[in-house]
Amino acid sequence: MENKNYSEYIPYKELLSKGSLEKICTCLTLIEMQRGELLISDMKLDMHSYIVKQGILRAYINTEDREITFWFPKEGDIVTSTYGYFYKRKGYENFQALESVSLLKIDMEKMRNLYNENLEIANWSRVITEKEGILSEERHLDYILLSPEERYQKLLSTQPSLFQRVMLKEIASYIGVSPVSLSRIRARI
Repeated sequence: MENKNYSEYIPYKELLSKGSLEKICTCLTLIEMQRGELLISDMKLDMHSYIVKQGILRAYINTEDREITFWFPKEGDIVTSTYGYFYKRKGYENFQALESVSLLKIDMEKMRNLYNENLEIANWSRVITEKEGILSEERHLDYILLSPEERYQKLLSTQPSLFQRVMLKEIASYIGVSPVSLSRIRARI
């Protein structure tokens, strides 16, 4: 167990007292990854959660003929295999480092003990789960309601730095078009 204070990287830390932050920090271990490495694979069970300290990943699923990117977690985001976390079985998602990444691995067994001992930490976790659910639903609705061009424009206006950190083929996958179609969209804008 590392004896480091990672409290500045804990999302929604304003909801927690200093004592609760310190307890959460005892559940964290720093891990480093290189570009291209898989953090979570749909081929194996992963029941951990991770806080992205530095860097960016892509979340994608495999289909018969391609990979479909559905999220770009970056600094401050929490990454987890949904099925691994909630159901203790292999998930459907893959998380790949798109650059060198530093993450804080959360020991979920220790965290679950803290949920039982500390109502403040349990409520903090509930808030994170609710907010992540809302963000996931927003991404889903964008995919249903917006055209690829509108999704591209929204990404450009809400996350412009993404275009310096992520290859265009990944952005094309994220908005649901081929790289050629993305080039046409970019030419029109």
